[in-house]
Amino acid sequence: MAGNTEPLSPRAKLAVTAGKAAAAVSRAAGRGSGSVIGGRVALKLDPDLLARLARHLDVILVSATNGKTTTTRLIAEALRASGPVVSNALGANMPAGITSALAGGSDARYGVIEVDEKYLAGVARDVTPKAIALLNLSRDQLDRAAETRMLAEHWREGLAGSKALIVANADDPLIVWAASSSANVVWVAAGQEWKDDAWSCPSCGGVMQRPGDDWFCGECGFRRPMPSWALSGDHVLDPHGSAWPIKLQLPGRANKANATTSAAVAAAFGVPPQVALERMFSVQAVAGRYDVVSFMERELRLLLAKNPAGWLETFSLIDPPPTPVIMSVNARGADGTDTSWLWDVDYTRLAGHPIFVLGDRKLDLAVRLEVAGLDFQVCDSLDEAVGMAPPGRIEVIANYTAFQDLRRRVGN
Repeated sequence: MAGNTEPLSPRAKLAVTAGKAAAAVSRAAGRGSGSVIGGRVALKLDPDLLARLARHLDVILVSATNGKTTTTRLIAEALRASGPVVSNALGANMPAGITSALAGGSDARYGVIEVDEKYLAGVARDVTPKAIALLNLSRDQLDRAAETRMLAEHWREGLAGSKALIVANADDPLIVWAASSSANVVWVAAGQEWKDDAWSCPSCGGVMQRPGDDWFCGECGFRRPMPSWALSGDHVLDPHGSAWPIKLQLPGRANKANATTSAAVAAAFGVPPQVALERMFSVQAVAGRYDVVSFMERELRLLLAKNPAGWLETFSLIDPPPTPVIMSVNARGADGTDTSWLWDVDYTRLAGHPIFVLGDRKLDLAVRLEVAGLDFQVCDSLDEAVGMAPPGRIEVIANYTAFQDLRRRVGN
């Protein structure tokens, strides 16, 4: 159950009010949702506000390189079977955005919070979570984030001694290393399609052995733990061996994995898998991801892919050739300014698709596609690309700020 419900102090109330006012001004000026600036203003007035706002909540934190926004949404939907939920559903996942989200949750029982990987340990200290879901770690924003092994070590140190239940992916060695410092871990076999960041042992640096779905280090003995929850085809296997069907409107294997982790989290709060999974079916799109929109009398499906692992998963769910594909890549602050990750993506999987390239860094992407031996067209705008695309639904894949640009253009 949620804990202390004592009222906020006058200072905290002032901070919340000022933050909401700043957010409203930002929205009125057309500068976005205002959640970040609102949170910054509130925290300036009361640096301990995040901890105060979380005090009455059962908090669940979700962090990963990929899938954290979707998993946060799925957990939130599942837990609504048990009580009111407040969540940073739009993905503002640093302390300021989290503070803004919790400021609207005075009547909630649960706080389901997505957290940027770099801030997980600090946010966990502030909000004293009851559970933390750890999904995966892979290379992303190399100019801003630490190398994945360093990030896993940071998590491991930050979560050591935590009383939270850790729900962690047993198939990602970096996640297992990070979670193993905690006393209370539920292991989930959620799979790992992208393995290129997990070939060296995070414990000793030795070479990982990966026979089938198993993994272990032949030098120090660090190995995959036995999971109690698992994704098996289109079903979730619970700790009792029961199989529960996954029926999602969200596409792809990765979202089935997200649903499996979400079911494990929900069960820890008394929501049965059948109920949790039925509630997850209501989620059609997440902050614009997977939305199908009409633009220029054409049907476009909007897909977000921010890093090599994300692009790999996205390629697995697009319609087969000759479905046209539009790709847009930026390298602004929120994306990471280093685009060298493009060379880690296997774009040959797009062979046979008509391809159209746009975005701030369209020429970087064009060079990568040229080397991959693919035919493509470089375009100056979404309008031009859609106008050139052959008939049929168009798959539109973009990284973070490019995705937001495209959503604005199509009015999503």
